[in-house]
Amino acid sequence: MQKFILSIDQGTTSTRSIIFNKKFEIVSHDQLEFKQFYPKDGFVEHDPDEIFNSVLKTSNNVIKKAKIHSRQISSIGITNQRETVVIWDRITGNSIYNAIVWQDRRTVNYCEGLKSKGFAKKIQKITGLVIDAYFSATKIKWILDNVKSSKKLLKEDRLLFGTVDTWLLWKLTEGRSFLTEATNASRTMLYDIKKNCWSKELLKIFNIPHKILPNVKNSADDFGYTTLFGNKIKIGGMAGDQQAATIGQACFKPGSIKSTYGTGCFMIMNIGQKLKISKNNLLTTIAYKINDKTTYALEGSIFIAGAAVQWLRDSLKVIKTVQETEIFYSKSDQSQSIYFVPAFVGLGAPYWDGDARGAIFGMTRNTGVAEFVKAAIDSVAYQTKDLVIAMQKDSGVPIKHLKVDGGMVANENFLQFLSNILILNCDRPKITETTALGAAYLAGLSSGFIKDTEEISKKWQSDKIFKPKLPKKEVDYLYQGWLKAVNKTKTKKNSK
Repeated sequence: MQKFILSIDQGTTSTRSIIFNKKFEIVSHDQLEFKQFYPKDGFVEHDPDEIFNSVLKTSNNVIKKAKIHSRQISSIGITNQRETVVIWDRITGNSIYNAIVWQDRRTVNYCEGLKSKGFAKKIQKITGLVIDAYFSATKIKWILDNVKSSKKLLKEDRLLFGTVDTWLLWKLTEGRSFLTEATNASRTMLYDIKKNCWSKELLKIFNIPHKILPNVKNSADDFGYTTLFGNKIKIGGMAGDQQAATIGQACFKPGSIKSTYGTGCFMIMNIGQKLKISKNNLLTTIAYKINDKTTYALEGSIFIAGAAVQWLRDSLKVIKTVQETEIFYSKSDQSQSIYFVPAFVGLGAPYWDGDARGAIFGMTRNTGVAEFVKAAIDSVAYQTKDLVIAMQKDSGVPIKHLKVDGGMVANENFLQFLSNILILNCDRPKITETTALGAAYLAGLSSGFIKDTEEISKKWQSDKIFKPKLPKKEVDYLYQGWLKAVNKTKTKKNSK
């Protein structure tokens, strides 16, 4: 009987499920968008039940599309939007509040308070992270402090916390498995990435009880099983979306680097098994933990990438589909120097300015939809250059080659401009669903589909390499214009 792997990719705006065969080729695919809630300025929330239902629906759909039986699925891999927080009642299985999304900025002032108290160096030393509302810890604290039922449920030992991987696992196993894994744990701002355990010191600072936290396992491990698709299926792999993409892109050698363009943009460089704290406002994080060996990475996080295109479609309504962006980009007036700084929820690395807000510079009477679209797409390339410069400073290694993936890499105009502005070769893989692929590889490692990471590396294939075409002088001119726009957008307290 032919065997398959089910990969669940639970993202920020949609859920994808994919069936892979033993050769890790895509057999069937399904995707479902879900609702975004913005109750106040800077607040971003999801309905945890809607997220779980989207997983059930897409997973059932891909099994049907593949024309297979659930008993043919050897293992399930889960990858997820990171840092997003769900807290629920273990008795009823109901969340006590909406999921607070990684983009949410409601705890910015609390984070500033932590910085003023001198906790920045301590937190970075333990977690590899900078103090920011982006991470899970302050979101957990907000729910515990602001949701009335939390205190009563906490006393009754009924509260559980999880990032989205833990929530999905708990629901899929019908409460049997309350677990996370190292990459997701490393994004909470509560995890000691050197000792590989929850930090008692940080739990005390945030006043978060240890008993609500899940146990932490390897990225490829035994996470239990689900019977919700008809038969008993093992869940064998879990990782945060960006780390899963790192695995999917076969970035197993120190110095290898990938950049994923989804809702946000996330660049990760493998730095090996020796922990190194960034000195240039990047994050140090766990790339993956396999066979009890931890591999670390430097990461640069951009909050708004593909979300800028969604804004053009859903809020401004100047485009009807994401695919139209390539047409508008081609029609745009290249002579107009328009800079769009998409700081809708602040600026991420390397600026970390939670109070900054979006702005557009350089508009004229001739500026139209095409120029808006181009500026939005180009902003992602400029933000990527910010990260590349910081990463080269931190690593001391000149970056010559960048593997790219995510929804935006279907736009070849974007990839050509990205290559131009970075003055780097940008390599798009044959399978661009690298996040789901990485989760499938982890499930494959634990189920015996794959022997080791070397075998994964051999499977990686390039689709197309984009090479720089602009003179360096022109690149420098364009990038200086970007830096001026960013400096005008930053808040005074965060300006250098």
